[in-house]
Amino acid sequence: MIPDSLKQLLSHVDGHQRATWEGRDVALFNMAWGEMVISLQGAQVLHFQPTGDTGWLWVTPTPQALPGAIRGGIPLCWPWFADERYADESPERNGPFHGLARHAMWRLDAVDDHAEGIEVHLSPEECLHSQLTARVVIQANAQRLNVEIISENIGDAPIKTSGALHTYLAVNEVYQCRLEGLAGARYLDKLRDFAESEQQGTLAIRGPVDRIYHTNEAVLLNDGQRTLRIGKQSSDSTVVWHPDSDLPSDTPADAAKHFLCVEAANTRLDPVWLVPGAQHLLGTTISRG
Repeated sequence: MIPDSLKQLLSHVDGHQRATWEGRDVALFNMAWGEMVISLQGAQVLHFQPTGDTGWLWVTPTPQALPGAIRGGIPLCWPWFADERYADESPERNGPFHGLARHAMWRLDAVDDHAEGIEVHLSPEECLHSQLTARVVIQANAQRLNVEIISENIGDAPIKTSGALHTYLAVNEVYQCRLEGLAGARYLDKLRDFAESEQQGTLAIRGPVDRIYHTNEAVLLNDGQRTLRIGKQSSDSTVVWHPDSDLPSDTPADAAKHFLCVEAANTRLDPVWLVPGAQHLLGTTISRG
């Protein structure tokens, strides 16, 4: 589910094209396998729709003006998740909520278009961290969307990181959603001061939810009309979030009923330590369930 103005831009594209939307440079793909839109602010996938299906991602119809980030799609939370800024010696440790990547400008380094789909590589236009570099790889075809952020420690000391691929999945109605694959997993409930509990059976969305599940398993999201499988790589945290009526200022109430966040993450449950020269890949793969 994307804003009409973005749909209008896509309707005039045949193949791959750059354009401007809401003051941001975007890469538009309208291919035989389907559609995709990437914002170069944040290297953020805003839209993915395989041919013959409806869109898998949600974007607010009222995005913030620059330099604010766009709510929706798959924002990159890097090199920390939420406010988990670690006490290292880097000057970035007092940076913004959810890190540095989602506000930064990124460049398209490569677009590999082939018969089955497409692979896109991106990197930040400017250095974001004194000890870490990041690059993003996005793969899309008619069956799946895969997004990876690869971190590398270029410093001379170990560094602790966290992060998330903050995926906003488009759903028919959030309160009809069921998530399978979390049964038995322990979780921290952020709405109860990080109280720890264990998931019993299927998770049904009945109100506000903000949980960090300690699991590396894929989950299935069923909204009553479609089932999506959300898999992941190098992640032992799955974040499930919906604000219910406590909505951010850039999210109208009628639009908020049509998303649920299910995020591949590294959080306080599974932070990543990188020694000098080491790399870490955090990935999420969305496919039909």
